[in-house]
Amino acid sequence: MSPTFLVVLAVSMATFLAAATASRAYVSSNQIWMLALSLGLYCAGNLMMVKLMREGGLGLAISLSAVVQLVAINIIAFLVFGERLTAIQMAGVGLGIVAMALMMLPTGGKA
Repeated sequence: MSPTFLVVLAVSMATFLAAATASRAYVSSNQIWMLALSLGLYCAGNLMMVKLMREGGLGLAISLSAVVQLVAINIIAFLVFGERLTAIQMAGVGLGIVAMALMMLPTGGKA
């Protein structure tokens, strides 16, 4: 994985997290501009994902994105919105982290 891949992944994840946070804020406030902001951020994040798919492949890009979002959005849900996970749900997040670590292990070739 190149440094460019990791930078674009980080920016993409920040964009998706902002979009999810705006979506949650819309649910609480029912302000239409929050919904528009959320949709715009989701569009921008998906355009960045195209670059990630070109460089890292569909499986790696989408899987890494999903796991990073899973962990980060749960942190935001806990800290900002006061939501809590059950023990089994926390175990699922932990398994997602293990899956991401295994996917990032160096490989000898590329599919």
